[in-house]
Amino acid sequence: MANSILGKSGQTAVPSVIRKEFHLEAGSKLHWETDGSRIIVYPLAKDPIKALIGVLKGHGSVEDLLIERQKDKKRGS
Repeated sequence: MANSILGKSGQTAVPSVIRKEFHLEAGSKLHWETDGSRIIVYPLAKDPIKALIGVLKGHGSVEDLLIERQKDKKRGS
């Protein structure tokens, strides 16, 4: 892991190894959280909509749902 130093004005630098791993560049947005004992930093997607494309891939489709409903109807008749 990498370390950084907090300056007088509260600023810190993201270590280069982290910037490279997460493809961060000047202007990248970061989300900060705490859980009481830790500070957690998440990189935010440049385009949140584009980042979600394909997230549900493999979790079934509308066509799969319709086929299952047709099977259910046949079983019920």
